[in-house]
Amino acid sequence: MAVQLRAPPTNLQGIAAQEAACVFPHFTAGTAWTLGNIIRTKLVSLTASTGRPAVVSITLANANQPLFFTAVGAGTLPDNDFWVARKRRVVLRWGCSTWQYRHKMIGKNPRGDPEETLQKFFVLGEAAGEYAIHGGGFPVKVAKVEGVVGVIVVSGLTMEQDHEVIVESIEEYLKGVESGQYKE
Repeated sequence: MAVQLRAPPTNLQGIAAQEAACVFPHFTAGTAWTLGNIIRTKLVSLTASTGRPAVVSITLANANQPLFFTAVGAGTLPDNDFWVARKRRVVLRWGCSTWQYRHKMIGKNPRGDPEETLQKFFVLGEAAGEYAIHGGGFPVKVAKVEGVVGVIVVSGLTMEQDHEVIVESIEEYLKGVESGQYKE
């Protein structure tokens, strides 16, 4: 049975609330492995139903240290790695999901292209290509720890699916921690 994802919120309050609910009690390599496999399982179903391959990357914020990476579905390309890097940069620079930052730019210029708004707002010039404000980049935040500890990126599906598969997987992981299913 194919995984059915919710539609992600498109207003800043809803997106911020979603991110606030996705704070980890702790985050280790074991957390990344368990969460990465939850995401991977959902992606297997999604890529089978969409025909689009995807990748998932979980890294620590410091020095891009990889904790989990896998491709799901046939046909991923080096371009997927480029998208992962671009989404990761957004999360690290602005400390929020790429989905949230996309909607911040839409709020600044509702009739304009969010990517062009980002470029003009920050006077990025040619560096604008180093950032992707599409869904699928998500901050790893830990309770009582300041800042972003890591970054989760999914790339390959629609931007809405890339974002929501991360959120729903974190929610599943957190419920598993609460119930004692996941111990680390």
